[in-house]
Amino acid sequence: MTETLRDLQTAAGASFDDSPVPISYGNDQSALGAARHGCALVDRSHWGRIQVSDDDRIRFLHNQSTNDFERLQPGQGCDTVFVTSTARTLDLATAYILEDEVLVLVSPDCRQSVLSWLDRYIFFADRVKLTDVTDESLAFSLIGPESAAILKAAGASDLPEERASHRLFTLGEITVRVAVGSGLASPGYTLIAAAEDGAALWQQLTAAGAMPLGEAGWEQLRVEQGRPHPGRELTEDYNPLEAGLWHTISFEKGCYIGQETIARLDTYKGVKQQLWGLKLSAPVAPGSPVLAEDAKVGVLTSLVETEQGPLGLAYIRTKAGGSGLKVKVGESDGEVIDVPFLSRDRNHE
Repeated sequence: MTETLRDLQTAAGASFDDSPVPISYGNDQSALGAARHGCALVDRSHWGRIQVSDDDRIRFLHNQSTNDFERLQPGQGCDTVFVTSTARTLDLATAYILEDEVLVLVSPDCRQSVLSWLDRYIFFADRVKLTDVTDESLAFSLIGPESAAILKAAGASDLPEERASHRLFTLGEITVRVAVGSGLASPGYTLIAAAEDGAALWQQLTAAGAMPLGEAGWEQLRVEQGRPHPGRELTEDYNPLEAGLWHTISFEKGCYIGQETIARLDTYKGVKQQLWGLKLSAPVAPGSPVLAEDAKVGVLTSLVETEQGPLGLAYIRTKAGGSGLKVKVGESDGEVIDVPFLSRDRNHE
């Protein structure tokens, strides 16, 4: 983050608490309302950006993650999961296909681990180059049904429509890559530009009507909508099918790291636990066991306080049930609920 952008955000009420991006602007409820009914603006510059270049870049990413890169053309993109050889999750990422490179957006605190993971699979004859471009770029997201209108007011017309598709725009004097997708289930866009343009771009978007939303608000939306996060729902204890990421997996493409395990789980209906939302009567610490009829059926992985009470994410044993299941977590009564980000089978479309 540039000091100019930080100063601008501080002037707008941002508190940081040692975070690289604002935690809150003191407007959490109104900003969450904007994300649901208007347009909220979130600084996601602490998410990693990895540039994958050279002649074998598409084949390489195709072989190292779950989605089908070989079907994609410049201007398109996809969500994909990096997994271990036994299909345990490392990170959920979004890849944007450019003319001469692929730009991969990875979760906060994951860029070094993903870079190291990818680098170990580059062999002598591979024409692949990995470059960490996080510090020289920025990432903002617009979240909410009015996001397209905000972008048009800022000067972007003929916006792309397909998920993860993207185009370069000039907003004022700023070159910005605008991609479809807010990073959540909510409608919206992700914007990537040069780091030095952060303050000017932030000013343009807020002047057009976008309301700043801090990291605490993003976390609430993440849990409400069910996006799994590394260290919480994405760990080596779980695979992408259990994590509800079926929409990031190609079941038709050839061999890739973790493919045999994923194919076997799909073929033999071997998904033993699934990620769900959890509505609770009182707050409970993540890591707490989830009980049904006094038997452990899962574990709580995330929790946020919302206007409707505590909400969490939890892995629940498939045989125990799904949406509507009544559970107990600590002293709290709970009910398993659907969340919109997750998919549970091949028919997610």
